[in-house]
Parts: sequence; C-alpha cells; structure tokens
Amino acid sequence: MATYTLPELPYDYAALEPVINPQIIELHHDKHHAAYVKGANDTLEQLEEARDKEAWGAINGLQKNLAFHLSGHILHSIYWHNMTGDGGGEPLAADGVGDLADAITESFGSFAGFKSQLTKAAATTQGSGWGVLAYEPVSGKLIVEQVYDHQGNVGQGSVPILVFDAWEHAFYLQYKNQKVDFIEAMWQVVNWQDVAKRYAAAKERADVLLLAP
Repeated sequence: MATYTLPELPYDYAALEPVINPQIIELHHDKHHAAYVKGANDTLEQLEEARDKEAWGAINGLQKNLAFHLSGHILHSIYWHNMTGDGGGEPLAADGVGDLADAITESFGSFAGFKSQLTKAAATTQGSGWGVLAYEPVSGKLIVEQVYDHQGNVGQGSVPILVFDAWEHAFYLQYKNQKVDFIEAMWQVVNWQDVAKRYAAAKERADVLLLAP
C-alpha cells in the first residue's frame, strides 16, 4: 500500500486564470506532482528491498532520491493551497490575518521588504527551485529561504508556510523564459488565509525541535 498519495486540487484547473492558465495547472499537478509521489513510494520500496537483502551499494542514491521526491511532494502539496483565485494583496488585520501581518513586519521590517526579498529569492534561484517563507522555531521569526531543486539550502527545522515554485514546468508554457514575470504575477493569487493558518500551526509546534536533551 502506497505511503504517499497525490492530493486533489482545492479548485478546478481554470481557477487561477489569468495568472496561471488551466493547461499548466493540469500538467503541473497531474503529471509533475504525481511523479514526485510515485518517486517517493518507489524509493521507499527500494530501500525496503535493500534492508531485506543487506544490499547497500546504492544507499547514497536512494537517500538522495527519497529527499528529492518527498520534498517535491510536500512543497507541491503546500503550493496548491497557498493559491486562490480570490487572493492577492497583502495580509491585513481586517481580513483576520493580523498575527501573520505583524510577524512579517517584525521579521522583515515591512511587507514591502518581505515581498521584495521573497520575489528576488524565487526569481534568482539558480536552475530549478523555490522561494519559501518559513517559520524558524529557534528564533520564533519568519525567514525567506532559497530552495535548490526541492530540498537544499534550508534552515533545519524551519516550516514552510508560503512557497513559490520557480521550476520551469510551473510557468514556461505561459511565461516562456520570463521567470521574474511569473513570480511577480504570483502575488495576485496568494491565499493569505492559508498562509496564516500554517503560521499559527507552526508556532504551536515550535517546541518539537529539540536542541538539547
């Protein structure tokens, strides 16, 4: 029985137009995300076989594959819910997301400063990757991370709450090679209600990271 399953989209393929067209959403979810789910499950089976046979010649590659596919699955699962056709703007107390708005100001000085940093982090990721807003439990603040592929260059223990996919498959059919234009457009569909819920949940679980016995 598969450990990981492909989640259903929380909206139809056309829900994010004109920022992201339906063809991209369909291919991105049904093909690319599905491939990461399959890859994670296949790798778990291969690791089980290696344990049974005490055959560890491919352990480095298998561990790397598990990190790649599992992180891809997790980031994409967040990504779909981070967006809504009714989103955009900035988080405001009047919309019930004041705690998130205050945390952004405390961590980055202003919403404008945060927006600029996350935009640049996502748009300048070398090759394939992500721009990520994460809750960092040691400091209790928010940080921006630049993720290479799916799992590199991140603070250990940080919890992603807003992710911008900067892989070419996320935008190329519509934006061609203009990654910056795609990232700028993404701000029009950010679901701040979802981001705020993830922020609150991350704070509640902040004590699970053990730095000392």
